[in-house]
Amino acid sequence: MGLDDKIGNAAEKLGGKGKEATGEATGDDRLKAEGQADQTKGDLKQAGEKIKDAFKND
Repeated sequence: MGLDDKIGNAAEKLGGKGKEATGEATGDDRLKAEGQADQTKGDLKQAGEKIKDAFKND
């Protein structure tokens, strides 16, 4: 997993947490759902990169 990928995935996840918190605080369900989706995308990308790294090391 490249450093750029790690940073990008972490930033997407962190941004999603911010959106979710803002949506929760303001009662904006759409923004809250968008934040949750961003977090999920970041998690999936991280998992995919870890799988690629596991095969590289073999």
